[in-house]
Amino acid sequence: MNNTYYQENNRCGLKRADFQKGINGKITDLYILSNDNGVEVAVTNYGGAILAIMVPDKNGKFGNVVQGHDNIDQVINSPEPFLSTLIGRYGNRIAKGKFQLDGKEYNLTINNGPNSLHGGPTGYHARVWDAEQTSQQSLTLHYLSKDGEEGFPGNLDITVNYTLTDQNELKLTYSAKTDKRTIVNLTHHAFFSLAGLANPTPSVENNILTINADHFTPMDEVSITTGEILKVEGTPMDFRTPHTVGSRINEPFQQLIWGAGYDHNYVLNKREPGELTFAVKCVEPISGRSLEMYTTEPGVQVYTANWNSGFIGWHGATYPSRSAICFEAQHFPDTPNKPQFPSVELNPGESYRQVTIYKFGIEK
Repeated sequence: MNNTYYQENNRCGLKRADFQKGINGKITDLYILSNDNGVEVAVTNYGGAILAIMVPDKNGKFGNVVQGHDNIDQVINSPEPFLSTLIGRYGNRIAKGKFQLDGKEYNLTINNGPNSLHGGPTGYHARVWDAEQTSQQSLTLHYLSKDGEEGFPGNLDITVNYTLTDQNELKLTYSAKTDKRTIVNLTHHAFFSLAGLANPTPSVENNILTINADHFTPMDEVSITTGEILKVEGTPMDFRTPHTVGSRINEPFQQLIWGAGYDHNYVLNKREPGELTFAVKCVEPISGRSLEMYTTEPGVQVYTANWNSGFIGWHGATYPSRSAICFEAQHFPDTPNKPQFPSVELNPGESYRQVTIYKFGIEK
């Protein structure tokens, strides 16, 4: 097994033995990234789940700012199956689990109302990835998604690299190739709680949020995009200037009613497709912790953990509704059925590539 650079006296208090398990001939494990500032990121190769991100607050006190679990069985059986995991083959929803490619209809598993969500119940969040940790600051995960897995065409060969820089950035670099025309929309579903995990973990409604997006893609009553791209201006969706998450979340606005809060795709402002640009900034005012997100993707799903049930996670912390906020870099939901959206098709000979950076800081 590859060296995990695991140290017993880590900040996150996780134990390697609690994450080692044989599943379908592969072994799960715990990998800890650390930088010169004492920041730590703990990851398991089961679903690429991030278990802890230990960063300081304005007083220098370290806390865990991502929702995760204490052992591999909790990860596998989590009440939130996508809790801080990798997502694929298709992040977000596909209407009725159906799409067409080259005149052929493909049928996916229905696992969210009438729709397919996040690659299905045995998507990439529920797979054991091959892992290699090459340094204290870099982990590479690899997975071969077989042709027909969860209904998707083509053998998709995927590599995701996690790098923790000395600038307190967690950089995720994705690459993939296929042997048959397919659709690809990869993301990571980290549940961020910048106040720090607790029992109960505080609401994110006091978080001050800025989103670099003039438009969003509205959805219907079953959370499928309508195909429209609407301006955020004049609506509670507008975070072009800083607002607290909770300032308008309970307004009688149909989109927020259907989402039970924010659970929407924002169309990021870009000069050209695929450029790495600023997407989001989030500040938790009591701790002073901040998070900036940069991505090459055209969209970001902003989700305020509206369906969290208060279940128990890391070190007995509990995760109530709206105790986290997710920033899922992505192509738009249901794109295979919305040809007007940026394409998610990948052909043999082409390479899928995505870079997303989460940068942690402090606002005094």
